[in-house]
Amino acid sequence: MASRSIPLLLHVCQQPLCYCIVCAILLILPYLFSSSYGGKPVVNHALPPKEDFSVFKNPSARSREHEVNKELDRCIPSKALLKVFMYDLPPEYHFGMLGWKGDGKSVWPDIRSKIPSYPGALNLQHSIDYWLTLDLLSSTFPDRSGPCTAVRVQDSHEADVVFVPFFSSLSSNRYSKIHPPETQSIDQLLQQKLVKYLTAQEEWKRSGGRDHIILAHHPNSMLETRMDLSPCMFILSDFGRYIPQVANLEKDIIAPYKHLITTFINDSSAFDGRPTLLYFQGGIDRKGGGLVRRELFDLLKNEKDVHFSSGSLRENGTLGASRGMHSSKFCLNIAGDTPSSNRLFDAIASHCVPVIISDDIELPYEDVLDYSNFCIFVPTSNATKKGFLVELLRSVSREEWNRMWKRLKEVEGYFEYKYPSKKDDAVQMIWQAVARKVPAIRQKVHKSQRFTRFDMADSEKSELLEDDQVATDSSEV
Repeated sequence: MASRSIPLLLHVCQQPLCYCIVCAILLILPYLFSSSYGGKPVVNHALPPKEDFSVFKNPSARSREHEVNKELDRCIPSKALLKVFMYDLPPEYHFGMLGWKGDGKSVWPDIRSKIPSYPGALNLQHSIDYWLTLDLLSSTFPDRSGPCTAVRVQDSHEADVVFVPFFSSLSSNRYSKIHPPETQSIDQLLQQKLVKYLTAQEEWKRSGGRDHIILAHHPNSMLETRMDLSPCMFILSDFGRYIPQVANLEKDIIAPYKHLITTFINDSSAFDGRPTLLYFQGGIDRKGGGLVRRELFDLLKNEKDVHFSSGSLRENGTLGASRGMHSSKFCLNIAGDTPSSNRLFDAIASHCVPVIISDDIELPYEDVLDYSNFCIFVPTSNATKKGFLVELLRSVSREEWNRMWKRLKEVEGYFEYKYPSKKDDAVQMIWQAVARKVPAIRQKVHKSQRFTRFDMADSEKSELLEDDQVATDSSEV
């Protein structure tokens, strides 16, 4: 290589001096970067080994990483993913239902001193409006602990979405009964007043309600005014009692129930620590898609290692159900009166692999979460074949079950409602799901405004004509 390069160099150097220098450098470079030269390895001792550049061994980088982690654990409003404007509705729509009277100075309780408690039992499973409202109220506290995906803003023009703080599920549970001689329930009256209020607001008129969030987690909530509010984003438990024109996955969000079973803390049970193969306890005779419960009961009631019985948490308490789920490998989640039920989220909290038999079910955050990694889905047509379900579950190997069990422990936090909210808990996951809908909302709002210029021009033109006519009439007088 060197002997062939020397004549070439002599020839090139007949050119101008700069050109010669450049060519000489190009010829020498291969030697400098060669792995061997003159039979000896070339080692660059000027640089330390690669691993010494790791941030874990660099004190200043480690400090920066610690600061980043601290940021993830606290609320920084300027870095929030979602800006939310919340209406200051009267207390009768929210905390007034919890017995909070207020002092007349604010429509909101001072949650830094005392948080009104939400009623327990079956009310609690549909309490998402309570947790989301608390999160928004605290999002601007300077000393708030925990992250904030969403932050409340006072100017609706800055907001991505508009939040309607109506505890509609609790209203449905408590106030839906009509007391004669009244012809309407308190719940119906609240809904009607709410629609009248919303449609009169500037925020509604700007978007036609498309950027408004309506909480209707209980299947019967907002029953009176669903059609009026159909442009809004609903946060629901399922679509079982909605027509597609009112609620659908394109614009709306499915949120988890709040589980009622005791969370299985420090669960080391694994496969051999759960003697019951399959567990279900609940109402057996249901309507609609829930008719399959009776069929499954008749098929499974005498199976070995299967617990399938009638009963509710109200009748038997959470302690017995917690023990049953914590000691079972699989837990049935069967369609009831609607496609969803709280048993799925009780199973997740128990690390009991859910077996979902509900053909029309929609699941929370399924656009970012693959449920097949920790659930087993069985079509109703297969589940109701004699021997099919038990044979299928017995065929699941120890390794496969343990893998799903471990994944359940990894994802359980996504379904936990807390105050203060924690990173990636149910509250933060719901806000993240809302944020993913914002671009589509903006597109719809922008499309609806395409011809407003012409509408405005026609209106202004009409006003000008009226003014001209008045002026003409005056001159004639």
